[in-house]
Amino acid sequence: MRITLPSGTPAEIASADNNDVGIAMHPDIMGLRPLFDDHVSRLASEGFTTCAIEPWPGQEDLPLEKRMDATFDLDRVLGDLQAAADATECDRVGVLGFCMGGMQTFRAAGTGRFHRAVAFYGMIVPPEPWRVPGKDPLDMLAKPEACRTLAILGGKDSYTPPEDITRLRKLGNVETALYPEAEHGFAHAPERPTHRADDAADAWRRALDFFRS
Repeated sequence: MRITLPSGTPAEIASADNNDVGIAMHPDIMGLRPLFDDHVSRLASEGFTTCAIEPWPGQEDLPLEKRMDATFDLDRVLGDLQAAADATECDRVGVLGFCMGGMQTFRAAGTGRFHRAVAFYGMIVPPEPWRVPGKDPLDMLAKPEACRTLAILGGKDSYTPPEDITRLRKLGNVETALYPEAEHGFAHAPERPTHRADDAADAWRRALDFFRS
C-alpha cells in the first residue's frame, strides 16, 4: 500500500501479523518500483512490517546517469527512514538498504533510531557527489549510539574494495558476510546479470536472522 510520509515522500508499506519487529527499507539507486513492492510484501510475509521509501521524491523519472552525479538531502533521507520506522508502529525497527541504499543504511545505523541495520553492498566510502563530511558511513557507524550492523558484501564488487572492507571490519559493532565470487547487486534483483541465486538465498537468510536476533 502506498502512503505519504510527513515530508511528502512516497513510501510502500505492508503489515505483518506479528508486529514485533519492523523494517525501514531504502531501495537501490533506481528507487521505489515493483521490485521493492515485492520485497516489502515478502518481508511482511516473513513477519516484518516493512516500509520502503522513495529516495528521489519528485525526481522519479531522473535517468540513471544523472542519478550517479546527483546530490541528495541527507537529512531528508535519514528523516524519511525514521518516519518509515514510525509508520511500522513496531517497538523494534531495523533498517535495510541496497547499493546506494546500503550506503544510506550505514548512515542511518548511527542515528540511534534502529535496533539493527543490514546493508547489502553499500558503499563504505561514498563517491564524491554523495559524500557528506562527518556523516559518511564510517563516521556514522563509529558513533556510540550506532546499532549493530551486518554488511553483506561481494568479493568482486568494485564499489566496496578490500581496503574499504578492512576499515569497516575495524569497527566493533559491524559484522561482515563476504561472498568471494559475487559482484555488485548480486542478491536483490534476479533479473540482473550479476545475480547469484545461492549466494542471494544465503545472504537473505543471514539478513532476516540478524533482524530477528
